[in-house]
Amino acid sequence: MTTKVVDAGSIKEGSYIVMDNAACRVVSVDIGKSGKHGHKKARIVAIGLIDEKKREIVVPAHDNVEVPIIDKKSAQVLSVVGDAANVMDSESYETFDLKIPDELKATVVPGVSVLYWNILGQKVMKQLKGGAE
Repeated sequence: MTTKVVDAGSIKEGSYIVMDNAACRVVSVDIGKSGKHGHKKARIVAIGLIDEKKREIVVPAHDNVEVPIIDKKSAQVLSVVGDAANVMDSESYETFDLKIPDELKATVVPGVSVLYWNILGQKVMKQLKGGAE
């Protein structure tokens, strides 16, 4: 698992965070004021990058949280079978299968280049690379 540790108070909207062992994109951050007997609290709401489930945590703002290190790579589509594409990494020439997202099903064909993310050991196709039609 490739992650780094940051302060919960430094998380911003649009950044990434690990919640329930899933990488998520932060959609809102509310930091409350410190009270008479307590510390500032950070309320973080995020949506999973892979499963798109909404998650929420409330932690002291000075606590550490994990942030995923997302590896963005490109690959060439070798073949398409159903809703999966067999692709070859452009750098390591490793071949593997990726699930094709619904919004890309019509445009992913053999020979086209795609961008994929390696998130916590899972590979996810994100978009077509360049202006390929």
